[in-house]
Formats: sequence, C-alpha cells, structure tokens
Amino acid sequence: MINFDDTKVVFAHKSNWELRKSYYLFSILQHSLLVKFGSLLLKISFFLRIPIKRLIKMTIFNQFCGGENIQDCSKKINELYEFGIGTILDYSVEGKENEFDFEKTKEEIIQTILFSSKNSKIPFTVFKITGLGKSSLIKKASLDFQCLNDNELVELNLVAKRVDEICKVASENRVPVFVDAEESWYQVYIDKVVENMIFKYNNKFSIVYNTIQLYRHDRLQYMKDLTSRVNLNGKQLGLKLVRGAYMEKERDQSVKRNYPDPIQKDKRATDNDFAKALEFCIDNIENVSLCAGTHNEKSVLHLTDLMKKKALKNNDSRIWFAQLLGMSDHISFNLSKEGYNVAKYVPYGPIKEVIPYLIRRAEENTSVSGQTGRELSLIKIEVVNRS
Repeated sequence: MINFDDTKVVFAHKSNWELRKSYYLFSILQHSLLVKFGSLLLKISFFLRIPIKRLIKMTIFNQFCGGENIQDCSKKINELYEFGIGTILDYSVEGKENEFDFEKTKEEIIQTILFSSKNSKIPFTVFKITGLGKSSLIKKASLDFQCLNDNELVELNLVAKRVDEICKVASENRVPVFVDAEESWYQVYIDKVVENMIFKYNNKFSIVYNTIQLYRHDRLQYMKDLTSRVNLNGKQLGLKLVRGAYMEKERDQSVKRNYPDPIQKDKRATDNDFAKALEFCIDNIENVSLCAGTHNEKSVLHLTDLMKKKALKNNDSRIWFAQLLGMSDHISFNLSKEGYNVAKYVPYGPIKEVIPYLIRRAEENTSVSGQTGRELSLIKIEVVNRS
C-alpha cells in the first residue's frame, strides 16, 4: 500500500523557506472569499498597471507555473526529474481571438514538442483547441455545423489545419500529445478533430490522446464507443482520464439555455464512472495507452490495484499518473518512489497572460472538497518535523 502520508518523501524537494511559503499560500486558498477578492484584485491591478508582477511571481505563479517561457521551466523540469517525475509542458496562455495569436500559439506548442523530443524528462506535451481558433466559432461548429457560412468554414478549416500541423510534428518526433477536454459546447467539434488525428497518426503507438471528462454522464459510453472504432481500424488509442473542471459553468448554462444537464447527478456517480473507465482501460490495455489525471487518492489506489491484478509492472510504459504542478505532491512523489510513471503538468507563459489559469487554479483549490485542507495538513506536519 502506498503511504501518501510520508511527508519526508513529499517535500524532500522543498527548502524550509519554500515549505513555509506553500503553507501560507494554501492557508489563504482555504478561504473562498479571500480567493474571490484576490482574483478581482489581480484583474484590477493589471488593468490599472499597478506593478505587482514580482509579488505574483514569488507566490502563486511560482507555486503553480514553471516559468514565463520554455527555457525558464528547465529548473522545475530538472527538480521534478531528480525525484523520478516527468513534465507535461503546457503553454497556458488563454482567451486569444485573432488569427495572429492563433498562429503564435500553434508555433509555441510546436516548440514545446521539439523541446520535449530532445529531453527525456518531458514525456508529454498538451494543448487546447480553443487556443487555436475563435471559441465562438468552435462553439457554433459543435452546436450546429450546418449553420456555418462559407467564411466560417474557411476559418474552421484553419483550426483543423493548425491541429494537424501540431500532431504531425508530434508524430515525426514521437512525442505524445494530450488534447485537453473543454466545456461541452466546444467538445463535439474537439472530439471530431481529435478522432481524425487519432486515425491519422496513432498507427504503431499512441501519439494523440483524447481527454475524457468523467463528471459528464455520457463520456464513459463515448469512451467505449471510441475504443471500439479505433480497434476496428487497427489503430492505437491514447486516453487521458479526468473528472473535469467546468461543473458550475455547465450547470448554469444548461439552466439558462434550457437543455439537459450534462453533468453527473452527484460526486459519487462521477467517482463510479471514473473507476469504471480505469477498469475498462486496463481490460483493453493491449490497445489503449492511459494517463490517469487525478488528485483523488482512492482513484490512484484503484488503478494500482488493477495493475497488480493484471500482473502489470509499476512502470508499464502504457500507464501514467498525472497531477498539476504545485498540487497533490503527496500523490506524485510517493507514486514515483514506488516506481510508477508519474508526470506533472507544468504550465508556463508570461505572467500577465497566465492570470486566467492561475485564478482557475486558486478557485479549484477552494472548491474541491478537502483538497486544500489535505495539502495544508501535510505541509503543517512537515514544518513541525523540521522544526
């Protein structure tokens, strides 16, 4: 049994100063009102050009991001690898809406792949399709493709072309790439594009991974259907399993637009589907490569038990665990100690540009039941142990 409470292993990579800094940060993240106020203050400060960049960099940016560019991330990449943990390079600039920025994002993602191809410490890269085209267009294509006019079809073709260019470079350099899942009103188009890439590039092994959000009640069946179609075509399937990150937004939209709620009725239903998805992937491991993106200890232990029952090695190259940088180190570092394949999402980008990502991380820590309390209690134990 993996001991997630072994704080000596968890925080071996942190100095006393870094440990105390994390303690103060997670103490703040416990309080939803403080997080909301802080998020608002961040937005106002940047709008008014108040010089707070250095403060952000020393605190929340340093906790959850690798740096402002790829080279900046080298310190975090090396630090993680010293403890057997790989890096998933994630260019986390969001919310762009013009062709120049879409091309710039595409080129940056390609650079992450080329950088990864020369660095064994980076087993995966990742991108979002809404970073490569207008979100309004991707939404329209998902909801009613037939309503697109000629200009919109041309624009949409450019989005698919950018995705193809990225996946082609990934295939040529044998660097697996995750395509992140997004809100349900974008996901129909995302699935269509990702499936095309899977059938084009996943020949002998999994290059392109689709992401399955199990907090949606329809995604377990979608995953099973996709697996069947991929198998019939003699291809390999890459799957990244997550619970999901847009629940409140999804529920609000379904009420406002008067359509059925796509989210599971409760957390238990989500947990059940996540467990079933893990079981299905392990049962089909000859054709499926799996990354379990989870901060849930029970899910992690469930997967390690499934591996044992199938007599799969801890370091089976088809099975990975992943967590976000700065979160759930007690899972990542203890898994790595036991010889499992583990990687951390390492987001990067100019501080001002990654503020939306940082705000989401702060809000996620506040909203996930018990998450911040668990982080804080382990940090507190280690602080006491070192004093």
